[in-house]
Amino acid sequence: MTPVFYTPPDVLDNQALSLEQLAQACRMQPQWVVERVTTGVLHYDDADHTPGSPPPTWRFSTHTVIRARRIADLERTFDADPQLAALTADLMEEVRQLRRRLKG
Repeated sequence: MTPVFYTPPDVLDNQALSLEQLAQACRMQPQWVVERVTTGVLHYDDADHTPGSPPPTWRFSTHTVIRARRIADLERTFDADPQLAALTADLMEEVRQLRRRLKG
């Protein structure tokens, strides 16, 4: 069975989520998010913070929420390595963008 991923038509707005909110949206523990940020799989919005800021101050864009949920779903469903799940999420997004271009 093919996993179903929620893909909203566009990123909603410039609202940002906290570390705990992102973890909850992904149905994962906050430590999962910290590990993914530390390894470069996910990125926090550092517009208001200096690089290397502590996790409690991290804010995540809605685009990152969508990416994180895909990665979490891939890791859960296929027991995928985080780096492989991130690559797959990138490819899925690229395919989505190419399909949008073809329609448009």
